[in-house]
Amino acid sequence: MISPEYLAEQQKLHENPKYGTASVLFAPIVAQLLRDNRWESVHDYGAGKQRLRETLEQLGVAVAYSAYDPVFPEYGSPQPADLVCCIDVLEHIEPEHLDAVLDDLQRIVTNVGFLTVHTGPAMKVLSDGRNAHLIQKPASWWLPRLCERFEVIHLTSLPENGFWLLVTGKAPA
Repeated sequence: MISPEYLAEQQKLHENPKYGTASVLFAPIVAQLLRDNRWESVHDYGAGKQRLRETLEQLGVAVAYSAYDPVFPEYGSPQPADLVCCIDVLEHIEPEHLDAVLDDLQRIVTNVGFLTVHTGPAMKVLSDGRNAHLIQKPASWWLPRLCERFEVIHLTSLPENGFWLLVTGKAPA
């Protein structure tokens, strides 16, 4: 689901303490979803430095937290949970691996998924000069791919190039 070369690029980016902060911005929404639905577990897919966990704790949300990120193999493998979050990850996926990542998400979203996608360029660049957002496509490009695997139950456009959505899983075709 990630090439060795791109994994090395991501490892370099994660050396920057300011890389991977989007989950902090979305944590209040995640916290409200967890509280409103009385869900007891959350999985952070593409967790980076686990800032979602830290921020949920700061917000007083106590849930079973699990994480997956190929940069941090010590987190373990992707796991189903009441709420699976994939925040500011999909636009970073190598295009040739996107289907495999979406299939993996489909496998673990057994209840509800909270997905965010930034559709414009990132402020960070890779060492080879490419933008860190490898996929910069509008929602109209993303939605057919997502709808192949999920039922969209809510979608919100973001004012700055992106959207977030709640999905439920579909059985693999």
